[in-house]
Amino acid sequence: MMVTDKTYKNANRRERVIFLVKLLVYLGIVYFNLEHPPVYDKFTWLFKLTNALSFFLGANLVISLAWLVILSWYTRRRNRQRPIEKDNFILGINRISSVLNTLFLLLAITIFFGVDLLRLVTSITIVAAAIALLTKDYITNMINGLIIMFSDQLSLGDHIRIGEVKGRVMDITLINVVLQNDDDDIIIIPNSVVFTSTVLNQSKQNIRKLTIEFELDHKHPFTIRGVEDRLKRSIDAYSRSYTPESFSLKTIEIKKDFVQFKVQLLMPQTNKETERLIRRALNTEIMAIAEGVN
Repeated sequence: MMVTDKTYKNANRRERVIFLVKLLVYLGIVYFNLEHPPVYDKFTWLFKLTNALSFFLGANLVISLAWLVILSWYTRRRNRQRPIEKDNFILGINRISSVLNTLFLLLAITIFFGVDLLRLVTSITIVAAAIALLTKDYITNMINGLIIMFSDQLSLGDHIRIGEVKGRVMDITLINVVLQNDDDDIIIIPNSVVFTSTVLNQSKQNIRKLTIEFELDHKHPFTIRGVEDRLKRSIDAYSRSYTPESFSLKTIEIKKDFVQFKVQLLMPQTNKETERLIRRALNTEIMAIAEGVN
């Protein structure tokens, strides 16, 4: 779904309203702490609760303010040329904001239960160092995920190929990249694999390459020119959906019993249904040629 200017403005307005509500709640807690301290003598749990809330809301307000400022600056700089939901920079900022908010929420919970924050941070640092040694691959995966998010090499909606796997990018998380292939299967690929593999991004070329490999047995006589002409005629109805000059029939390998071919063409605009119809027409003609049907 494309994000229109109206949708973007509504989402931005909603975030600003939420920010103002959180600010009012935070100021209310601060005012209560200053004006009614004797209440805490009777209700110690309330003192812990307000301290935890003020800590979390204060940190959350800073994160939200930074998020709003960065978002406003970035969208003005990019002039919203790409839908917000498909922008890797926005995706990365959202992930980092979620991680920071979760961290401060956990710290706020420890404050509520009266845990010494300095001692806790020291303990967490030691534990985190030990965990980092044991889960370095996991941390590397997260770092690779952030690098992918903040780059413009991959974006949501792009059609990519990684090794033998190809599909459309559905999501980019801190752990993996989620693809949807032509059969609507969901494929999850770790970020470390994406980062260290050769990735073919067809969407960056604004084209879609359609490729079919097939074999023809020598028992039915055929010529390469004849095969090429028949395949071209089979998709005459879709001549406006692909670039005619891009059509090519390549001989991959010649064996004793068969010849292996590859037919390729380029589609200026990605259209899954049209691609399916072209592929079906080519496959039907290939089967007819293989069976010796004229």
